[in-house]
Amino acid sequence: MNKTTTFSGIISAAGAYILWGILPIYWKIVSFVAASEILAHRIIWSFVFMVLVILVLKQKEHFLAEVSEVLASRKKLAGILAATCLISANWFIFIWAVNASRIVETSLGYYINPLITVLLGIIVLKEKLSFWQMVSVLLAGMGVLYMAVHFGSIPWVSLSLALTFGLYGLCKKQINISAMTSVTLETLLAMPMAALYVIYLGQAGMSAFSFSFDSTTCFLMGAGAVTAIPLLLFARGASRLSLTVLGFVQYFSPTITLLLGIFLYHENFTQVHVVAFSFIWLALVVFSLAKMPLLVKIEEGLRKRLLCEKVSS
Repeated sequence: MNKTTTFSGIISAAGAYILWGILPIYWKIVSFVAASEILAHRIIWSFVFMVLVILVLKQKEHFLAEVSEVLASRKKLAGILAATCLISANWFIFIWAVNASRIVETSLGYYINPLITVLLGIIVLKEKLSFWQMVSVLLAGMGVLYMAVHFGSIPWVSLSLALTFGLYGLCKKQINISAMTSVTLETLLAMPMAALYVIYLGQAGMSAFSFSFDSTTCFLMGAGAVTAIPLLLFARGASRLSLTVLGFVQYFSPTITLLLGIFLYHENFTQVHVVAFSFIWLALVVFSLAKMPLLVKIEEGLRKRLLCEKVSS
């Protein structure tokens, strides 16, 4: 892979995560609209936008070929249906949390997400956990537990976002189709319910959408573009970068979101948050550096020591 391709991949991936990081600003603009209605429009207009992208990029044949592949496999069809439910739930929780002034909690969720993904790999795919991965998961668990004990409740927003997105990633791995086809199919499957809900709101006189195309309507329609563009940038970046680089870049998003929550929207960031986030950040550092030669040598030394102790006992 040449330097130009790598640089292009970094720009694309960074662009995706930066856009995801500042996405709360967009939802805040339409915070007076119910989260359920925003979600419905996000689904509808994301599908419309993806169809336009497929036509403009002349990917119709590739899209139809992958759709046929999904329809021919019960496993892939079940996977895409599950992915649709999970990403819809993830989108709803995120939109609701942002507009309920819980942006800091959403950032925690996406910091935890890589570690949830590791746990799902162990539980579902029977992958083995390295020593340092185990340490990182335990540190993250301590951070979540600390927050739960001191606030008197489990940070369900953070955990729900991390779990739904982690399971969504697991489904995508099982399906193994392009991001473009996957997002188009997911929004297509969710669109009938979304459209019926929008029609119901319109007939009940409760809809924020107007055919006079005021600013609110334009922002609701624009939800399709702000959803699809980062996904397309991410797909481009992922195809050009190693998982190590991609894993580092992914922390742009929750970091930007956290800073927005604290400095732009003035959400509380207490001493409890500092301690809990410190555990999570330490966990991510350990997780990210787990394959460094020094840590690998330490792990090997610990294993040999444990083995010697077992033999001697």
